[in-house]
Amino acid sequence: MKILLSGACGHMGAEVLKLSKTGFRGAEIVAGVDANAGADCSVPCASSFAEAEKNVDCVVDFSHHSATKALTDFAVANNLPLVIATTGQTEDEKAMIAEAGKKIPVFFAANFSLGIALLTDLAKKAAATMGDAEIEIVEKHHDRKIDAPSGTALSLAKAIQSVRPETYNVCGRSGQSKRTKEEIGIHSVRMGNIVGEHEVIIGTENENITLKHEAHSRGVFAEGALFAADFIVKQPVGLYSMEELLKG
Repeated sequence: MKILLSGACGHMGAEVLKLSKTGFRGAEIVAGVDANAGADCSVPCASSFAEAEKNVDCVVDFSHHSATKALTDFAVANNLPLVIATTGQTEDEKAMIAEAGKKIPVFFAANFSLGIALLTDLAKKAAATMGDAEIEIVEKHHDRKIDAPSGTALSLAKAIQSVRPETYNVCGRSGQSKRTKEEIGIHSVRMGNIVGEHEVIIGTENENITLKHEAHSRGVFAEGALFAADFIVKQPVGLYSMEELLKG
């Protein structure tokens, strides 16, 4: 499986390149594209999609959400399956991704950890079972992360809202006002070199359940992205997520 890696010169690009050299899921990174393309990239790397390699089986993206239009236009124009592992997209950019999914197979997820996918499923079950519980989400990331709350935290909240439709997000908490039962509080911590931690606290007056996932290295996201690439090259046109991957 030949892959064009978008964001090849970044931290996650380096993780994907390292993992691919082990033969993981039969992935071979044959070329890259990165606005900061330079000599330090271990594969041929273009500075724009206009110059990018087209003779590949799939595109994997770990760049920046601002590249969404160029990325999706390139994949659609060349009929290439696409894995988008970048987060922080605006609503307009998410619409571009959905539109691309009508023309090519697109895999898009807020987090590529299989553990996060399981955490999401458990959080949904707990929230549905404890229908009167209050819910808070705490996410922690390194001090270089730009978007807050994290895409994963928002995805967790969205999953909970699918079984508790009366709930709504409250990002951060300040001032003097009492929380309502319908709030899902989302809190962001940015410091040091934290790879990623997500905690869902579901509680009543008499008991709490705390569900927590910790990523120990960025390699977990590289693994998930290459799992997704192996999956998406076998799928028909459509928009796919970790839920479909877990189902096999």
